[in-house]
Amino acid sequence: MSIEKSRALSATADTSRIESPVTVKAYFMCAFAAFGGIFFGYDSGYINGVLGMRYFITLHTGLSPTLLDNKDTADQFTISSSRKSLIVSILSAGTFFGAIIAGDVADFTGRRTTIIIGCGVFIVGVILQTASHSGLGLIVAGRLIAGFGVGFVSAIIILYMSEIAPKRVRGAIVSGYQFCITIGILLASCVDYATENRNDTGSYRIPIAIQMLWAIILAIGLFFLPESPRYFVKRGNIPRATEVLARLRGQPRDSEYIQQELAEIIANHEYELKVTPQGSYFASWANCFKGSLWQGQSNLRRTILGTSMQMMQQWTGVNFIFYFGTTFFQALGTISNPFLISLITTLVNVCSTPISFWTIEKFGRRPLLLWGALGMVICQFIVAIAGTVDGGNPQTVKAEIAFICIFIFFFASTWGPGAWVVIGEIFPLPIRSRGVALSTASNWLWNCIITVITPYMVGADKANMGPKVFFVWGSLCACAFIYAYFLIPETKGLSLEQVDRMLEETTPRTSARWKPHTTFAADMGLTADGTLAPEIVGDIERKGSAV
Repeated sequence: MSIEKSRALSATADTSRIESPVTVKAYFMCAFAAFGGIFFGYDSGYINGVLGMRYFITLHTGLSPTLLDNKDTADQFTISSSRKSLIVSILSAGTFFGAIIAGDVADFTGRRTTIIIGCGVFIVGVILQTASHSGLGLIVAGRLIAGFGVGFVSAIIILYMSEIAPKRVRGAIVSGYQFCITIGILLASCVDYATENRNDTGSYRIPIAIQMLWAIILAIGLFFLPESPRYFVKRGNIPRATEVLARLRGQPRDSEYIQQELAEIIANHEYELKVTPQGSYFASWANCFKGSLWQGQSNLRRTILGTSMQMMQQWTGVNFIFYFGTTFFQALGTISNPFLISLITTLVNVCSTPISFWTIEKFGRRPLLLWGALGMVICQFIVAIAGTVDGGNPQTVKAEIAFICIFIFFFASTWGPGAWVVIGEIFPLPIRSRGVALSTASNWLWNCIITVITPYMVGADKANMGPKVFFVWGSLCACAFIYAYFLIPETKGLSLEQVDRMLEETTPRTSARWKPHTTFAADMGLTADGTLAPEIVGDIERKGSAV
């Protein structure tokens, strides 16, 4: 298709026709991207078990491996709170910076290419971790570099899926990313459980090295998937945008449906460029923080919403269980096999997440996040009270574990996927890659902060809070409930362009009642023959080529 021909795009004022019909093949193409969650989850999960492995402890604390000859003697040693904090949190530190950088890379090279680059960086980090034999040097350096790769993938995979997925199943497909994270954590727990009793470096090297497989599968698969059409619109390449949109929707390139969906994307982008003109590199970053905090559609409000929502997801305390669960259960002193308990909590996480595939599209984002936060508050306080009052009773500990599993159910079916879904929907195209990157970076920043401070909160050589730490998580979940009620809008069933309009015309508490009533194509200019005004398409092409 020539550029001249691409400027005669069929458009519509009918809000029900702004998205093309989608084939089953196209659905599978969108869903494959969620596979990126597996190595994200696996990388987050394997360290939980490795930190409790006797062989890893002796080698990485400067002790002699000969101590392993006596299991009773070896079990007396643990990694100090400071070393445990460093090993776990350094990944999150790398991921924070990786996510920030990924926003720029995604705008320059494309969403798909950025994810593939992230897979390559991640593999380098895994190789260094696998080579680690004693001391902390290689394991810390490897986790830092792997963190950069995870940052690239975790930030841009959400952006990519949100931009290519059909609106009626976008929430379910992005929730699939969280489901794959839980699968990754489960796989890590299974591998840890299988290798924990090996008396050689294979006990921890096998769980570490397997991560490379997930990155290789994702990178190879993405070579066969199309780029995001919204990326090409942002770059002003309308013919390529038409081509990849047709491939994603399983429709001919000259289909009226394809033309109308593309026209709406272009018209919305032109509208956003008029509201927030682009400038220099630093000015484009500053655009993320323009507008009033009190206006729901302002870029500043959206950026704060995205970053604070990811902060709240980390504040739930769920990663305390997945990062430090094994060592926490060991510290309780009444559990014979803490590795098995960690495996059970992970299995609950996996089995609970698919519920969100249906509920997030049936009931919406707001109800899930509200009820999820309330359920987590109740469970956290029950665990904290029971553990504080009668923590030495084995029956009480069993009850604590049961309510920890119920807490994980509430998280996995609500806040786990819900936070990722919302941040992929709320940003306009001109700042979307950076907005999602900042939000993801916020997730990893708070992940890093929590992993740094948590060993000091529960470590026997530090604060030794034990079950009392759940008073902290419960209080923070109460904050998440209040936050969801006042600040999170309902985006169910809307295209990304319609979400822009909804944020302009309503408030979070009334957003569920909002219905689309016009299209951006109609507002920006339809010609008499029902096509998008050619000057709009031409303007987008000129601005995109200048980026």
